[in-house]
Amino acid sequence: MSIRKVAFVPGEYYHIYNRGNSKQKIFRDKGDCQRFVDLLYAVNSKDRFNFSDSRKGISVYEQEKNPRLVYIGAYCLMPNHFHVLITPLTEDGLTKFMQKLATAYVMYFNQKYGRTGALFESKFKAEHANNDRHLKYLFSYIHLNPVKLLQKNWKEEGLKNKKGALEYLNRYKYSSYIDYLGEKRQENIIISKSVFPNYFPGTKNFIKEILTWINYHKTL
Repeated sequence: MSIRKVAFVPGEYYHIYNRGNSKQKIFRDKGDCQRFVDLLYAVNSKDRFNFSDSRKGISVYEQEKNPRLVYIGAYCLMPNHFHVLITPLTEDGLTKFMQKLATAYVMYFNQKYGRTGALFESKFKAEHANNDRHLKYLFSYIHLNPVKLLQKNWKEEGLKNKKGALEYLNRYKYSSYIDYLGEKRQENIIISKSVFPNYFPGTKNFIKEILTWINYHKTL
């Protein structure tokens, strides 16, 4: 049995990520993406949530989650992987949350596509953000992931269309990017901005930080 090198301490911040076996897609359509996003909220509690309730007209986001297992500061879904920025409330909170998230999504995915077996490559990966510079950078790193869907090697080759990339990010629903832009939607409740350092006291500060990292890489 392998031992995880990162210990999860309440009040500390962790970049969590995982991808599909053999880099296979874990999100095949918009429905898959929305289910995973919904699960980020639905499983974030010691209580159980049955998605059948949503078919009765009860929204996932109408279910109060108290106490939560973790606080989420940012997230982003890509076709074959995902990123989440998390701080646990208890020593086992992060592990329990990720176990519930993975189990619920794999069950949904396997049933939908008539498959069996593991979906993810391995245990989720965890990176401790142990200083302000690293933690602040992660908000940009996570939220800029979808730019790769427009231009895979933009960091190495330079971004060919900065305006187009920003417009794409503004439309990308499966990320907390638009929550930081101030868009009102039910998914706002997934993230807990007040629990994380106030790096972006306003929308302009957030956009400025995103542009800083875009411009850090050569723009053509």
